[in-house]
Amino acid sequence: MAKSDFDAVVLGSGPNGLAAAIALQQKGLSVLLIEGKDEIGGGLRSAELTLPGFTHDICSAIHPLAAGSPFFSTLPLQDYGLEWIYPAVSAAHPFDDGTAAALFGTVADTAGGLGADAQAYERLMVPLVRDWPELAPQILGPLRFPAHPISLAHFGLLGLPAATTLARRFHTREARGLLAGMAAHSMQPLTSLTTAAVALVFLMTGNTKGWPLPRRGSSALAQALAGYFTALGGTIQTGTYITALSQLPSSRALLLDLSPRQLLQLGGHRWSSTYSRQLEKFRYGVGVYKIDWALAEQIPFAASACREAGTVHLGNTLEEIAAAEAYTTAGGHAEKPFVLLAQQSLFDDTRAPQGRHTGWAYCHVPNGSRKDMTEIIERQVERFAPGFRERILARHVMDTAQMEAYNPNYIGGDINGGNLDITQLFTRPALRSSPYRTSEKGIYLCSASTPPGGGVHGMCGFHAARRALEDIFRLS
Repeated sequence: MAKSDFDAVVLGSGPNGLAAAIALQQKGLSVLLIEGKDEIGGGLRSAELTLPGFTHDICSAIHPLAAGSPFFSTLPLQDYGLEWIYPAVSAAHPFDDGTAAALFGTVADTAGGLGADAQAYERLMVPLVRDWPELAPQILGPLRFPAHPISLAHFGLLGLPAATTLARRFHTREARGLLAGMAAHSMQPLTSLTTAAVALVFLMTGNTKGWPLPRRGSSALAQALAGYFTALGGTIQTGTYITALSQLPSSRALLLDLSPRQLLQLGGHRWSSTYSRQLEKFRYGVGVYKIDWALAEQIPFAASACREAGTVHLGNTLEEIAAAEAYTTAGGHAEKPFVLLAQQSLFDDTRAPQGRHTGWAYCHVPNGSRKDMTEIIERQVERFAPGFRERILARHVMDTAQMEAYNPNYIGGDINGGNLDITQLFTRPALRSSPYRTSEKGIYLCSASTPPGGGVHGMCGFHAARRALEDIFRLS
């Protein structure tokens, strides 16, 4: 690749790489964004994986954190083709008796389906939803002195414990199950510290903006971000796979949307021994096994709320979900795993031919697992949607190795950029004055392996860019 001078180079065009590139370009710098694949997006890509006319999201599908991102929400992405679609039911959580709990756009509507726990849910969530505009920038960022210490302290007292501890506030199967499904997004045992915080964040986003999907597929979000970036004057170069940092064009700042393992591979001996040791000790979490379906009809869930939901959490009770997640973390493959399912075509008619539908789902598996979980996942869907299998026209599966091949940041199928437990929450990937700085001046890490971690919100890239702007360009 020919050498050329830029103020900054960003390697990797996932949501964090795109966010970093935009934040730098907004300051009038000359920025080059390099992507190894032929298409930008990282986890924001869509394709016809099964049959012609069926558009599937390869990784991320539903985007509550993107819609509520303190950075993405400031950008005019609607001018670049992004259209958010908000299902009436953000998430549904079915039980074996054909009923379901549901997350709606308000606290009151959600509480209304929780029976005897309605008031307990309102007492918990009303103050948090009120404080969400203050909390979001503080939660979705590095550890620093809080701008709103009272609201953050209140959230911290509730979110620091395990989800199973927070669940003691509730007595009904519905409220406890709904909470467990939210906490399972953490990809940790529900008895781990801070899993309550993950549950609360997803509940807050549901009770404020909701859980939307992009019309035409998740790639529409990546394309809108790229369109805005290039309109600012930024440059994108795809199909350029970098195997050593020496292959990159010269620049004053380099931002890497990479995992710590890739950082070690590309950096060679450039990193200090202390930094290298910390990167080597970085821990990755459980992986995922994913299925996409082309369907003759919509999924026939027994519970009506599930037939109106963009996202469905399949796992039954809190106890069953907690047991499955603990077993997976310990290295097992659950026979009744927690399955996260999305049904985008119910709300977006661009996803499938008329009258047909798509389905998207994954379950957690041990990191690096090659076990075929197709039958287990489909059995779990059938459990809550009798007749589901009869509607399958075609399927496409990805195990952990295929997930990593699709996106090298997904080490062992870990889509969270590393285990997000309390020991790696703010110090990911290394204990430093700033988690975004590497040991070499001018080189920064901007991936989900930095705070605040996984999720399509772009805040890892935004904060890394802010660090580079202050350090290198003396801009704030």
